[in-house]
Amino acid sequence: MKLNKYVTFLRSPKDGSDLKLYQDNLVDESGNIFPVINEIPRFIEATNYADSFGYQWNLFDKVQLDGFTNKTISKDRFFSQTGWNIELLKNKNFLEVGSGAGRFSEVLLNSGLNNFFSIDYSNAVEANWLNNKDLGDFFLSQADIYNLPFKNSIFDFIFCFGVIQHTPDPRSSFKSMVKHLKKGGQIAIDVYPKNLKSLFYSKYWVRWITKRINKETLLKLIKWYVPKWFPISTLLFKIPLIGKTIGSVIPIANYTHLFPDLTKEELLDWAILDTFDMLSPEFDNPQSLKTIRKWAVEENLEILFCGKGSNGYVLVAKKLNTH
Repeated sequence: MKLNKYVTFLRSPKDGSDLKLYQDNLVDESGNIFPVINEIPRFIEATNYADSFGYQWNLFDKVQLDGFTNKTISKDRFFSQTGWNIELLKNKNFLEVGSGAGRFSEVLLNSGLNNFFSIDYSNAVEANWLNNKDLGDFFLSQADIYNLPFKNSIFDFIFCFGVIQHTPDPRSSFKSMVKHLKKGGQIAIDVYPKNLKSLFYSKYWVRWITKRINKETLLKLIKWYVPKWFPISTLLFKIPLIGKTIGSVIPIANYTHLFPDLTKEELLDWAILDTFDMLSPEFDNPQSLKTIRKWAVEENLEILFCGKGSNGYVLVAKKLNTH
């Protein structure tokens, strides 16, 4: 990582001052040191509420990468649900918030972005760096969505999929990102849906227990029951009209109907990974369409799209040039 290239974008999350390179670390004007560990700047404490994500993404580091599956699942989701294209993004300052193991980082680096920044709150950054460091130079750091280490109004595009619902205060998470967006810049987020159907999502019936289980024990439990119940879940999803609703009663992330090109082994790996993903996080805060529209209006954003996506609801909005 060429830190010299990116340091002018940075500010201290502790005192707000510019950061400088000092003995291969980053230092602010108050003398606070932000270490660079395994080539990744660290702006937060090592342990936090996102530990389960670090655990899962370092174990399942390649499962959802297009380069590993030889499919275009992540690429298709990114471009179809943001409405963006490669030409639009080139030579623009781009921030990804919540990279996980880097499934979308891979897509963006392969698209030729040259001012690409990515953060994650967990040590999933380790998996992202190992997966994608050879695809091109980019700035990857471990940082807090509520106190991002970047100057305000500096990014042309901000992307955040699969993240906001897992933060303590999704509204504040959204607001924190918007302040780093340039006037005329665009932000794309997705959130788990909050609607009548979500009442049938069995994860909300059991999460009060599962999120308290030791993560290693929970993963063992999931690896035991998912293969046994996966065929039954698949049959339920095939029932006309009501299959998706009935199928969601079993706490399994089953993508048979969404990704038929994946092999049975791949579908099972995705099921184990995402079942852990939905049962282990400390926070799961779904939002309604009305709520995320309200967020956009409150932040003086022009709504370009607000509707259903593959993982819930998607909002794409543009920061207006007026206050």
